[in-house]
Amino acid sequence: MLSRSSFTSLVVGVFAVYVAHTCWVMYGIVYTRPCPAAAGGGGGAGCVWPYLARRPKLQLSVYTTTRSNIGAESNIDLVLNVEDFDIESKFERTVNVSVPKKTRNNGTLYAYIFLHHAGILPWRDGKQVHIVSPLTTYMVPKPEEINLLTGESTTQQIEAEKQTNALDEPVSHWRSRLTLNVMVEDFVFDGSSLPADVHRYMKMVQLGKTVHYLPILFIDQLSNRVKDLMVINRSTTELPLTVSYDKISLGKLRFWIHMQDAVYSLQQFGFSEKDADEVKGIFVDTNLYFLALTFFVAAFHLLFDFLAFKNDISFWKKKRSMIGMSTKAVLWRCFSTVVIFLFLLDEQTSLLVLIPAGIGAVIELWKVKKALKMTIKWQGLRPKIQAFNTFIDDIFAFIITMPTSHRLACFRDDVVFLVYLYQRWLYPVDKSRVNEYGESYEEKPKKKAHRE
Repeated sequence: MLSRSSFTSLVVGVFAVYVAHTCWVMYGIVYTRPCPAAAGGGGGAGCVWPYLARRPKLQLSVYTTTRSNIGAESNIDLVLNVEDFDIESKFERTVNVSVPKKTRNNGTLYAYIFLHHAGILPWRDGKQVHIVSPLTTYMVPKPEEINLLTGESTTQQIEAEKQTNALDEPVSHWRSRLTLNVMVEDFVFDGSSLPADVHRYMKMVQLGKTVHYLPILFIDQLSNRVKDLMVINRSTTELPLTVSYDKISLGKLRFWIHMQDAVYSLQQFGFSEKDADEVKGIFVDTNLYFLALTFFVAAFHLLFDFLAFKNDISFWKKKRSMIGMSTKAVLWRCFSTVVIFLFLLDEQTSLLVLIPAGIGAVIELWKVKKALKMTIKWQGLRPKIQAFNTFIDDIFAFIITMPTSHRLACFRDDVVFLVYLYQRWLYPVDKSRVNEYGESYEEKPKKKAHRE
């Protein structure tokens, strides 16, 4: 059976391998090997060339319809038309979109985004590219906060309770933002090893003896945040839609595709819209460098949480008495930990914060059960891992969305740790003090005479 030290080393080793593997995977996502035949000139056999290198005149058109697929221009509405579309120029425009009756009755409205040659209708252009995105989603609306100290009448409070109960069912919400990207790099792909993530967004045409890929149009779904959603009422006839565009590099495009797939997988595993939105905020609200820091902070946070839990359990399992330790302190810590967990649960905090808090509450309950049966001699501030975890928590508190009160509580451990350091400085170890064996730190061990 593995000892505690070897088990800890095994966990740290697995963690190091995981971080190294993740860095290698991220490098493989960001870096794409170009077609080797393209550098030699000529036709570049086996290469897939960018159609944008021909600098065609393009036009961007955005249509809305209640159907998930269209074959002609019937039953569709043009909401935005950008002539002489410049793929290098960033823009943001807000338009009003007519909401059909079917959509007002909890139906779905789709946006069709076409990138086609200027002056030609999209369905008549053989080299057009398009992408579809729903402008509506279903979600349980957040009830409005009611101030019970404003002196509302009983009738008003009853109506507010009825309204809250009616909001327990998911209703149709409007996505007020639509973020578009076009990959602008004149990158030449190797036809024999096309990246699978980008390949599904590519449309290729044969032009003479060479194969070209049409402009890669992409919708940034990570920018669809819960805070931008609007409840669609039956009386709503028009709603605002902000269409924003920005160019994107190949490396960031591939990274963004993988992140969107990861968020989609979380939702398939049962993550709510709010939990998925917390993860989206990590990617959207920060730049790529801070995002890399976020990954390492989150990874180390989970590692130190695991090691701290492990050390805490090991410490309590091997003790048989409560000498020098207060049972009331254990009970109070258990009570406060459970209250914090219930508060985070009621606030619907991100699972990245809620799960460790729940594990900590279970451990505290187990410690209370054990403390009521035996007595333990307290051995001081034991797990040094918690000292590192304190500073990791500080960074984590500013990255993950959580209640402000819990965010401030993260600095409580910093105060305790600073007091501990002050006590170590105020009461240093007396190295001249002789222990029970008659030895001290200052005494150098006498070397035994060597027998010849």
